[in-house]
Amino acid sequence: MKKIILTGDRPTGKLHIGHYLGSLENRAKLQDEYDQYIIIADVQALTDNFDNPEKVRKNVLEVTMDNLACGIDPDKSTIFIQSMIPEIAELTIFYSNLVTVARLERNPTVKTEISQKKELFGVEGDSLTYGFLGYPVSQTADITAFNADIVPVGEDQLPMIEQAKEIVRKFNSLYGDVITEPKAMIGNVARVKGLDGNNKMGKSLGNAIYLSDNEQTITLKVMSAITDETKIKKYDKANPDKCMVGYYHDIFSEKDKEKVFLECRQGLRGCVDCKKQLASNITKTLAPIREKRKYYEERPELVEQILKEGIKKARKKARQTMKKVKKAMKINYFKNN
Repeated sequence: MKKIILTGDRPTGKLHIGHYLGSLENRAKLQDEYDQYIIIADVQALTDNFDNPEKVRKNVLEVTMDNLACGIDPDKSTIFIQSMIPEIAELTIFYSNLVTVARLERNPTVKTEISQKKELFGVEGDSLTYGFLGYPVSQTADITAFNADIVPVGEDQLPMIEQAKEIVRKFNSLYGDVITEPKAMIGNVARVKGLDGNNKMGKSLGNAIYLSDNEQTITLKVMSAITDETKIKKYDKANPDKCMVGYYHDIFSEKDKEKVFLECRQGLRGCVDCKKQLASNITKTLAPIREKRKYYEERPELVEQILKEGIKKARKKARQTMKKVKKAMKINYFKNN
């Protein structure tokens, strides 16, 4: 039998090149080798968008189309909406008894996100909700509801997988070897920086290039990317290692990046020309994705049907897991329960 993969996205906005390089590109390749489940994590998106549910609702289809545009085949991968699988919520409650508040507060990923909320939105610690703090518990339920063997993640999500392992070990130590302990799989690019130099490209940070961006939008965004501050004039020598344009050339300009870097260091290339070439390379990379996405944008009923079929299959798998869980916890009170 094929091993199981659980991966997915929060529907808080369209997906960007960070998602593509860190996960989506690999998903299309992995679906031939693994039994892959792709979760549209709307419940988790609501942990910090509970006051704007329309934003989450709107982006469920957007995120689904991004996955399909990147090569996800619904005949090979199961795409589903988190809130439509009640077994996940049930499992989250059971797991909440196995982890302390102190441990959740020590989670490096949670701490980083709390810090970002303080910096961007002025959110203080005493304003954080139980749902937000319990994000790792919910994520563990997502993974284990399908007994996933592998979870492809970015480098910043490794602490979440480590916490999931801890919860699984605790459950199995109490109730027997029921749940599979997941392993993390890092994508080809562990983490993609933002155009502004931030260590993470993010929807809320305003530093992302989206998979659906057209050529004009990509060019405008690339032109705003920060460069080596020591380069003042067009033909000043510069260090591409200190430049976000150089950083992206390293990813998107495989054929000509050596020439780009050499000319930059020798002062033979201006930043404007460098940015235009980068924008062109990114546009060419995303062109087939954008074209395929347009196909699904024109057929929303097809996207909805794909989700409905995925939900049906996902529920069947989650029910099987919960049957084993309840038996192990001795709460299968009645026959066929």
